[in-house]
Amino acid sequence: MALKGDRYELETTIDFFMSDTTAERGGVASLSTAGSGAALDQSAALVTYAADQSGVRPIGVLLNDVVNIDQTRQHINFHKNEVQTGGKVTLLKKGWIVTNRIDPGDTITAGQQAYVGPSGYITNSSVGGQDTAGAARIGQFDSIVDEDGYAKISVNIPQN
Repeated sequence: MALKGDRYELETTIDFFMSDTTAERGGVASLSTAGSGAALDQSAALVTYAADQSGVRPIGVLLNDVVNIDQTRQHINFHKNEVQTGGKVTLLKKGWIVTNRIDPGDTITAGQQAYVGPSGYITNSSVGGQDTAGAARIGQFDSIVDEDGYAKISVNIPQN
């Protein structure tokens, strides 16, 4: 489990579909391809966990587990908030979360800025000066990492 139930969801969006890969909730989803207009039900509006965080545009924190199961044999587990690959996902834009999708090489202190890391992880270091443009910053760490690897993070995407 990468996202604990202890969270505050102030603003979410359901405008995007997750690309055809599985993903664990609690990481930062970045724009893969944009839809046109309002793009509310356009399958072209895709997000993904970007392998390389350089130059990505964060859209929100993934609140669903994206799974790839044979739905002729079993159904999606709605109690676990699962979505089939290629399906529409819920993304947190503003609020706070408790997640363990933190870059394992980081030493986190409370008050540090939080940025998009590789493969949807959250990190405390910006890449390529993106912080100056505010492109990769997603919020700030509100706690240190606990013994289970979880930390509280305030999320604010987009930022003023």
